[in-house]
Amino acid sequence: MQKKRSITKIAVNAAIFIMLEVAALDMLAHNGIMQDFAVSRAVHGFMAKCWGGAQKAGYYFSLKKTNEALAEENFRLAGQVRRYKEREEAMLTDSIAASYSAQGDSGIYVFSPATLVKVSRNKQHNYLIVDKGSEDGIGQNTGIITSQGVVGIIDAVGKHYSYAMSFMNTGMSVSARLGREGAVGPLVWDGTSSTGAVLKEIPLQYKFNEGDTVFTSGYSSIFPADIPLGLTGSSKIINGATYDIKVTLLQDFNSIKFVTLVTNAGDAEIMELEKKEEDVSTENEKK
Repeated sequence: MQKKRSITKIAVNAAIFIMLEVAALDMLAHNGIMQDFAVSRAVHGFMAKCWGGAQKAGYYFSLKKTNEALAEENFRLAGQVRRYKEREEAMLTDSIAASYSAQGDSGIYVFSPATLVKVSRNKQHNYLIVDKGSEDGIGQNTGIITSQGVVGIIDAVGKHYSYAMSFMNTGMSVSARLGREGAVGPLVWDGTSSTGAVLKEIPLQYKFNEGDTVFTSGYSSIFPADIPLGLTGSSKIINGATYDIKVTLLQDFNSIKFVTLVTNAGDAEIMELEKKEEDVSTENEKK
């Protein structure tokens, strides 16, 4: 009886073993497919990385051509911007010239647009550099103006650039008038402010109010008459004979960029006449 039970137990164990082997073989078969899939996925991933790296390398080596194309496009766009600015400046110049003509300008002044490339502001003798020179028809003593006033005077001329004395210079003055028919005196920078000036040597008999407009007088051969310069402020009496009047300039020199160059086409003739008069005076003194 005991022996019979042992045989039964062995048979059961053998059956279990066979079932486990069959299950293991089945799992191995399926596991092979999974292994194939995993290997395939790894290969494809590696190929994708290689392809991506090749694409990046190709893109890197194509950057030079891309940058050159971008540079050409930037140059083209910059050229368009410059042309638009030149048209805008030309329109401004035309409006200034038309305004002066409407006010009775003699017509001997020639106007041309320019751009300030350098501006000195923090000195007592400030200067300007403009992007026009002798090849643009610019000469010494050419005036620099805006629609808001006088900016400076050309002092030295190169082929393509010119050096100018700024109005913010203690050595410069502009012949100015109170209103359009008032007293005339030199307008000078106050030496401190970007919008401050002083109108000097105004006789006491001339009356004015704070807020009156100061214009160019037209007595200078450099600037046309009636360019608005600023507004009068407080005043003080000097030596009991004349007024010094504070003036707030219309043009703020901290925000200036585009200007108009004004050349007096009759300046050479005027200088020649003045020289002849000086020579005559000298001859008369000798006699």
